[in-house]
Amino acid sequence: MDIAGTIPLLPPAADGRGKIDLSILLPAFNEEPCIESVVREMVCVLHGMVKSFEILVVDDGSTDGTPARLKALCSEHPELRVMRLAANSGQSAALGAAFRAARGDIFVTLDADGQNDPSGIPALVAKLDSCDLCCGYRATRRDSWSKRFGSRLANAVRNRILRESIRDTGCTLKAFRAEWARDLPMQFRGMHRFIPALLAMAGARIEEIPVHHRPRTAGASKYTNWGRLKETLWDLWAVRWMQKRHRPIRVEKPQWKR
Repeated sequence: MDIAGTIPLLPPAADGRGKIDLSILLPAFNEEPCIESVVREMVCVLHGMVKSFEILVVDDGSTDGTPARLKALCSEHPELRVMRLAANSGQSAALGAAFRAARGDIFVTLDADGQNDPSGIPALVAKLDSCDLCCGYRATRRDSWSKRFGSRLANAVRNRILRESIRDTGCTLKAFRAEWARDLPMQFRGMHRFIPALLAMAGARIEEIPVHHRPRTAGASKYTNWGRLKETLWDLWAVRWMQKRHRPIRVEKPQWKR
């Protein structure tokens, strides 16, 4: 999917990136019951944590009252920025749009449904002193048994095929420095599930820490494990092919003088 064709693009953030310390990136689709409380809680966590931050919500073509809620929140919270995709395009496209527009030195991604606890953000960001990507994993997952089982199975299959050991690739709560997002191929549907694998190919140092997971208190889940299983298997083999064909490009220091 061509991201440029689905959103009114903001100018690339390369020129303005680094003007603030932290960008919180939330893709949201039909989260009217949740989005207000999520944004308010986020603001409370971030005030005092860093000198400057933004909360960038990408509305992924919501058809409920999410846009109206976000518009009202913008007048209340100057740190909130909102983008809207012209049509529902999926989490990868939404994150790709956010990566392009965000202005922070550090990116933190999380879901807009309230299940990711923002109180874990300081620990994730602190870990970037020793790594390039810090992934949260849900030590105690507050979901139905079928989702827990499906997630455990998916992680086991994914790690076996990709020869990795990421505990919980489905946990959206991650922190990484902005420069690592620049070349991620987010125009391909489903690529958000493979951010650790893609960054590892680029040479990123990856660490994991446990994060608190909460039950959904409002709204409804937008996917099922079984509904995406076939698509994810194709994606796995595509990423494995990329791993096998990947060759790092290293340029030696020139030996001549001008």
